Amino acid sequence: MSSVTVSVPAKVNLQLAVGGVRPDGFHELVSVFHAVSLYDEVTVTPADRLAVTCEGEGVGDVPLDHNNLAARAAILLADRLGREPNVGIHIRKGIPVAGGMAGGSADAAATLLACDTLWRGDTPRPMLRRLGAELGSDVPFSDLGGTAIGTGRGERLASVPTTARFHWVFALADGGLSTPAVYGECDRLRASAGEPVGPPEPRAELIAALRAGDAHALGANLVNDLQPAALSLRPALAATLAAGMAAGAVGSLVSGSGPTCAFLAPDRETAHLVAERLTGSGTCRAARVAFGAVPGARVLPRRVVPVERENTV
Repeated sequence: MSSVTVSVPAKVNLQLAVGGVRPDGFHELVSVFHAVSLYDEVTVTPADRLAVTCEGEGVGDVPLDHNNLAARAAILLADRLGREPNVGIHIRKGIPVAGGMAGGSADAAATLLACDTLWRGDTPRPMLRRLGAELGSDVPFSDLGGTAIGTGRGERLASVPTTARFHWVFALADGGLSTPAVYGECDRLRASAGEPVGPPEPRAELIAALRAGDAHALGANLVNDLQPAALSLRPALAATLAAGMAAGAVGSLVSGSGPTCAFLAPDRETAHLVAERLTGSGTCRAARVAFGAVPGARVLPRRVVPVERENTV
């Protein structure tokens, strides 16, 4: 094969319940992941050495060295397969960078699948997800897609079956938020308030709404324990959340560690209206419409470029 391209979706956390800090330094989590139709595409091509290139909005904030999760994914898989990670990795960004929608994790999951396909590793997908968990807590879900409950650090997944399509609007902010900084602020706010931290649990009403396909009930049960911390670090997000709800959303929350804000709409038409009003509100940089749940990482068919034939006499 000359190259392999993998498409991989963004995620929104419908619930992010944050427990206490574990001995390994991570927080115990319960996360209800939901894959949505904003995509990155990762193309891997044989090369003399490992290299990363990127295109799309926000690429100035994407590292192009071995700190990039996609590069680390190629190195990890190559080590497991007993070969050199000599590929060019090209990332085409459609997922907001540093926006709380797991763009870096998505690129890592896509790179694992693309490299395994290119190198004919025939690694089972569950094994690719286990490798992904070594890179980051969100990487396994980026491969799985759909809707799933994540436990532990978020890497242990159980799918939530639902046939409903939910309509979303994502309000993009200027600049990103550091995930470690948001978790640190969450810990600080809880300590200042003397707030007890119990074991995280999935919200039963939210799971029931997902299974029933009830957008109004789902919107009423969206929750993110990191949202107070994100608002503390970026107070302007409160105006964004208020504007989206005033525009007709049935639920809202900061996505993951932020600063992207997610709005659930009751239908496709309302989603476009919410996006239009958010764009005109002056409270966000841009708004994008998407739907979920969608499948996880998948290999795209090879693009065949037609060759013009010369007429000869």
